[in-house]
Amino acid sequence: MSRPFAWERTYPPGLTWDVSPPEMDLPAHAAACAAAHAGRVFMECRGTEISYAEFGQKVAQTAAGLLALGLKPGEKVALYLPNTPYHPYSFFGVLKAGGVVVHLSPLDAPRELVHKLSDSGARVLITTNIGPMLVGAEKLLAGGVVDRLIVGDEGAFGAVPGLPLMPVPEGNPAIVNFASLWEATLPAAWPKLVPTDLAVLQYTGGTTGLPKGAMHTHATLMAAVTIYNHAYEGQNPDDAREPHRVITVLPLFHIYALVVLLLWQIKRGSTLFLHLRFDAEAVLRDIEVKRATYFPGVPTMWIALNAIPGIEKRDFSSLKQVASGGAPLPVEVAVRFERLVGKRIGGGWGMTETAAAGTGHLMHGLFREESVGLPLPGIEAQIVSLDDPARILPIGETGELRVKGPNIFKGYYNKPDETAKDFVDGFFLTGDIGRMDEDGMLYLVDRKKDMIICGGFNVYPRMIEDAVYEHPDVEECSVIGIADEYRGQAAKVFIKLKASATEFSLDELRVFLADKIGKHEMPSALEFRDALPKTPVGKLSKKELVAEEVAKLKETKHG
Repeated sequence: MSRPFAWERTYPPGLTWDVSPPEMDLPAHAAACAAAHAGRVFMECRGTEISYAEFGQKVAQTAAGLLALGLKPGEKVALYLPNTPYHPYSFFGVLKAGGVVVHLSPLDAPRELVHKLSDSGARVLITTNIGPMLVGAEKLLAGGVVDRLIVGDEGAFGAVPGLPLMPVPEGNPAIVNFASLWEATLPAAWPKLVPTDLAVLQYTGGTTGLPKGAMHTHATLMAAVTIYNHAYEGQNPDDAREPHRVITVLPLFHIYALVVLLLWQIKRGSTLFLHLRFDAEAVLRDIEVKRATYFPGVPTMWIALNAIPGIEKRDFSSLKQVASGGAPLPVEVAVRFERLVGKRIGGGWGMTETAAAGTGHLMHGLFREESVGLPLPGIEAQIVSLDDPARILPIGETGELRVKGPNIFKGYYNKPDETAKDFVDGFFLTGDIGRMDEDGMLYLVDRKKDMIICGGFNVYPRMIEDAVYEHPDVEECSVIGIADEYRGQAAKVFIKLKASATEFSLDELRVFLADKIGKHEMPSALEFRDALPKTPVGKLSKKELVAEEVAKLKETKHG
């Protein structure tokens, strides 16, 4: 495809496609931001304010403490953290000490944690003393999965309503109090970093196999920051450089929040209103009382706000930017909030492999609600044949979306064959099926992979199926995504029982799965079948099940 691209011609005046990411490592980025905005509030957490100057100091002290513990260049350190100040301290501290961050999710089931730790080779785990998380971390230590725990005291940032805090363990040399890291002397020189160094292993999955570690370098993540900043400044020149007050409910261990809420916002000198979990009234207080200017959420959050009695009387006037991602936002909810807020709810498409940056709706100008918007600056998108991913299809034809840009990951950790399979002519094959119109708008019509997006989290049917197959009465099973008014999508399990086995309830199945999959992966529906659909060669087929559920949904809507 030649310049100007179709989407480039649709960009509004002031927005250009070309971007120039700085050649900078992430700790240098953090240090520069801390110095530039030293007097501003970096983060507010449960009543505790942390300045940019303190943020910069704590990152350096954390890095010094890790070096004193013997962290080696390139060593993997796993972060098993919710939204807490320990996350940015640890994230940048590990990198400044020359290490590599491995992100784990508090929603991960024990076996998922074991896989990610074993696959990455991380032997050091940083966590918090929130009861269930510390208990899980101690089990990993006792089981020999990790060699050392570093535990932060969450109480240092104020009370944690509804969550039990445990004392940080003492007396075990393998368990380190996070605060003790800050007692180390800063080194005379820091480990040398270059932008092409591996920075983060961000785990993602698919319909086959176990989660894979997507390798992001300092350069790919800085490129994503540059892309988002360039897109925003190009569309909002009047307030582009003003710092935001940002509602930070989305988890920082997720690629979208990491890039858009942490790495980008520190560049702007924004203040992050940090929340451990979503609470609709707390979010409204951020907007009405603290005058938040930016709220990126997922559909479940907008739906929950929509359900609050008298929501139309609340004051949203402080918001300058709002966004919804992770799953399609119901049109009626989007329309209502756009009327209340007076701003278009931004959205788009991105992946772990693209460092979240992919496509986005314009904040002003052409908008088609059924699309995922235009390719963001610096990103080239093409639709290619499903049979031959090297053959580019004309405008309007349906095929697989492939993308190229400075933000694209460098491959899957220790999986060269899978990496090679997903790149053609320098483009990453996304697995998403769609088309592009004459204005460069992209429309995604299907997923080559059967991933389910539940409340903004990626849920992989194969992971659920593998766990269901452990039930002694299950002969065959298939998992698909079904529509869920609150979470966007949820998992439904279809089961064929073994001969003479008796049916069980959904609640009984969920109890059986409790230690095998994460809470966000739990199925919301269960159906028993005498037989499950199969392909001519005998493989289980999901398309018939999906078609049935779509037909049921249409019948419900029109009946």
